[in-house]
Amino acid sequence: MPGVRPRAAAVRHLGPQWYAAVMGTAIVGTAGAALPVRVPGVRTACTAMWALSLLALVTLVVARAAHWTHHRDRARAHLLDPAVAPFHGCAAMALASVGGGSLLLGRDWLGADAAVALGVVLYTAGTLAGLATAAVVPYLMVVRHRVEEPSPLWLLPVVAPMVSAAQGPLFAAHLPAGEARGTLLAVCLGMCGVSLLATLLVVPLVFGRLVTGGPPPAAATPALLLVLGPLGQSVTAASALADAAGPGVPYAVALAVLYGVPVTGFALLWLALAGALVVRARRRGMRFALTWWAFTFPVGTCVTGLEGLAGHTGLAVFGAAAVALYGLLLAGWLAAAAGTVRGLLSGTLLAGPGPAPRAPGPGTGHTR
Repeated sequence: MPGVRPRAAAVRHLGPQWYAAVMGTAIVGTAGAALPVRVPGVRTACTAMWALSLLALVTLVVARAAHWTHHRDRARAHLLDPAVAPFHGCAAMALASVGGGSLLLGRDWLGADAAVALGVVLYTAGTLAGLATAAVVPYLMVVRHRVEEPSPLWLLPVVAPMVSAAQGPLFAAHLPAGEARGTLLAVCLGMCGVSLLATLLVVPLVFGRLVTGGPPPAAATPALLLVLGPLGQSVTAASALADAAGPGVPYAVALAVLYGVPVTGFALLWLALAGALVVRARRRGMRFALTWWAFTFPVGTCVTGLEGLAGHTGLAVFGAAAVALYGLLLAGWLAAAAGTVRGLLSGTLLAGPGPAPRAPGPGTGHTR
């Protein structure tokens, strides 16, 4: 385009959905680090995955800053596009996820002090962005967007506070006992309510759309896995808050288990339904798109939720399920990462929409 700097032209069509790759990579590391099995070299590999997610996050933040600086028309258009605006929640979740991973894994390579400092900065930014997104995007959906049917994408802006709630107890452990720690845990519990109640509004609409309207288009089918995100992350948050509650809340672990087991059961049911629809779409020619990153983070939240249940109940079945789902998570990450690399090398993922087809000229019409 005339007047556009060459170095910024490559990011003109860079949307917020790219943050899903950061989230999916980060949770491969954090979920793998907490598996109830110990295999030599796994923690090092998980730390490397976290480092890769941090590198991807920094690269993407810089690229998105260039996008907002040089292509504000496209940035505003993304906010007003009902198919793109919900993805702004991915930025907040990416920041919070990588921030939490800094405490869990980054300290191995950065040292404790640097890891905590980095984690606090990322977590704070992600939490503030998540709360803003959870309010702004639904507002835009009401007053500016025009949608024809419910979509699992509606969950993206409202699940961001749940991600912060699940990571918050990690940071609470570094605060002095008393007012500061209690305030952070109370805020995390409040963010659980924000996300969970909003999820209860959206999921029935999504399921009703499936029953009455049939399967979604093939390219949109992977997005059905997004329903797993608030389910698995809420179980993870409940377990983390129970661990951080201490003796002042004697029934915290029991409440976390009573909540986590039935919600995990529903999550596994939804995984079976969504998985079957994905297989159906694949057989009908579904090709790679950035929606394939839905195979990663939502599944990873179920892994971390099962890990929490395994730790609180001591039942081997939860640990075995966590290991099995982690294998599925790895397969999803490999598929999504391979497709993304191919798309970047070919230039198709960063290309703008193609030109509209020209109307046929005189004498070129066909009746067949």
